[in-house]
Parts: sequence; C-alpha cells; structure tokens
Amino acid sequence: MDPDDNGGALKGLRVLDLTRILAGPFCTQMLGDMGADVVKIEPPGTGDDTRTWGPPFVGKESAYFLGVNRNKRSLTLNMAVKPGQEILAALIGKSDVLVENYKLGTLEKWGFTNVWLEQHAPRLIRCSITGYGSSGPNARLPGYDFILQAESGLMSICGEADGTPTKYGVAIVDVVTGLYACNTILAALAARSRTGRGQHVEVSLHESGIAMLINVASNYLVSGRDARRYGNGHPSIVPYTTYPTADGLMAVAVGNDAQFARFAETVGHAEWARDERFATNPARVTNRETIDALIASALEADRTASWIGKLRAAGVPCGPINSVEQALNDPHTLARDMVRTVQHPAVGELKMVGIPFRLNGTPATIRRAPPLLGEHTDEVLRGELGYSAERIAQLRAERVV
Repeated sequence: MDPDDNGGALKGLRVLDLTRILAGPFCTQMLGDMGADVVKIEPPGTGDDTRTWGPPFVGKESAYFLGVNRNKRSLTLNMAVKPGQEILAALIGKSDVLVENYKLGTLEKWGFTNVWLEQHAPRLIRCSITGYGSSGPNARLPGYDFILQAESGLMSICGEADGTPTKYGVAIVDVVTGLYACNTILAALAARSRTGRGQHVEVSLHESGIAMLINVASNYLVSGRDARRYGNGHPSIVPYTTYPTADGLMAVAVGNDAQFARFAETVGHAEWARDERFATNPARVTNRETIDALIASALEADRTASWIGKLRAAGVPCGPINSVEQALNDPHTLARDMVRTVQHPAVGELKMVGIPFRLNGTPATIRRAPPLLGEHTDEVLRGELGYSAERIAQLRAERVV
C-alpha cells in the first residue's frame, strides 16, 4: 500500500478535513478513496470523538474510527489559539476543499469568514455539514443522527405495523448526508473548472432526512394521507416483504404483474395470477393481508435455500436474510473485494469494508490505513508549510499541536 501510487480521479486535489464523528469523515474518506490528499485536523490529546467509541477496539484503535478514516493524514492542532489559527490559515491557502461540521459561527469566530475565504482562498470549496442548516428556527441546534431519524419522519415508517417507531440499524442520516456532501463538493469542483472560483456549499442532516423519504413523501404530498409502518413491507408494491419458510425467513420483491405470475406458478398457485383480487399490483396492495397470508402458508412448505433456487430460476427477485457475518463472508462480497486487508502501523493487518464504486480509468484505492492520532503532524508542518524541527517542537511544547 504505497500512498504515492495514486492514479485516482482526484489525484492532486487537497482536502482539509475539519470534521468528526460520521457524516463528515465518511464524505472525506470517499474523496480520499478517489485519490484526494486528505489532511484530517484533530484536537491534540483527544482527537476525533469516535476514537473512544467502543468496544470493540483493535489495540487502542476503535473499530468505529477505523471504519471511516482511511486514506487520510492526521495532524493535531489547537485552533482556538492564535498560532493554531495561523497554521490553519496556511493550510487553507494550500487546499482545494475544506469540509467542516462545526457549530454555526465557529470558523467565523476564529476569523475565517466567507469574506476572508474569498480574499485569501478564492478557489476553495468550503463544505459545511450541519444539523439543521444555516437558517430557520432550529439552525443553532446540534445535529444527531438518532434525533434526526426521529424528527424527519423516518422512524415513523420503520418497524412493525402494530409496533413502535424504530430507528435504522446504522446512522443512516449521517451516511446519506456524507454522500450528499461528497456529491455537492464534486459538483462545486466541476463548476470551479468553468468559473475559476470556489464557493460555499451546505448540507444538513435535517434536509437529508427529509429527502430520504422519497416516494413516501411524494405519496403524502399528492394524497394528503399520512404514511404508516408496514414492517418489512412496501407501501405501494405487493408482494414485497419477508416471509417464513420451513427453516427461517426470506425476502421476496415482486416488482410487476408478470413477475407475480411466475412467482405464483413457482410456489404452486398459478391461480393467484388469475384471481381478480391479486392479478394486478393495485389489487394486491388493496388485498395485502390476504395475499401475504396465502404466500406465507405456501412458502412454509420448503426451506429458504430451495425456494431461492427455484424463484431465481423463474426470474423472481428474492434472497436470504443474512446476518452481518454472513453478508461480509458471502462469496460474492469477497469476489467484489468488498472486504479488504490493509497494514495498520499499530495493529498490523486490519480488515475493512472495501470501496463500493468502480472507475476503470482512474481506479479508487486504499493507500493509507486510518491514521494514528497526530501521526502526520510533523510531516504536514514540515513538508507542506516548511516549519523547522525547532519550531514544531516549540509548538508541541505550547500544546498548539
């Protein structure tokens, strides 16, 4: 794993990562995977909050931090003091992208206003990731994934129909916000190639959560009827849920009437496709409980693996409900390099999730393991800013770095 062996799409792009937790680090990790040189700024002594989020730990490194901070260099910096702000200003001047998820006004309090950025770094793309955006009644509130899952309506549509609202199993609003942030940064870079100027872009957990409602939001907006929970089911497609089999559960996703006819024939009930209650998807949605009960009864006659073999042969989308362990050890997962092993300076061989996108001309790569806290402080100060060893030692003694 040679960090200089980099032919990625973003090779030569410099990213200053002032983020912590998940949405921001996930965004900057993607930029790093695509070839950008990412310098992660962390508070001296403590670092990113997620360095302590465990167990599990690998040595002293938390699995959480390791999952979203590869392809970065770590520099510790106290930005609340003048010498730290001077270093930050110098780094900004050498960067193409700055990503931050501070509370509103933090950078401005340190002197880094949009006016300052326009004067001193006119080509910089500044991406702000906030909880609620920069305006509106909740703008000053901090953003937490769990709270935004609740407030955005996402939890209200997750869980069993007669149960309580349930959050997603991962911090899905943070993840999607990171994706939106990365997309927005790439769009701003494309615009810069035309205009020669950077810009301030903004994403928020609140707007991401609202946007994630997709078809559920559209259903409400056109009908005026509030959404409800369907367990593993779909509000507009039937059959599209989990069903019991002789040895467990399986997922079935019938997307159109032709698939339903093949499904019905495969499970031994071709007459369902001729029944006016089930012949069309709108009819099946209307008679959801009836057809779901019939399907559940039919599928309990055989084992999951057997049904999957028969249904896939008939062109019906279906699959097992894997555990995380099963999913990560699935032959297809491994064949697609979605589990990778890298060398970490403290823990040796480290397994991590691979890169979920492919660029055949400028491939994404894992060139650096997630960094130790402050691992690259001297390297960045000396190599990027020209600081002497004596000056770096003085800054360290003064707890600036």
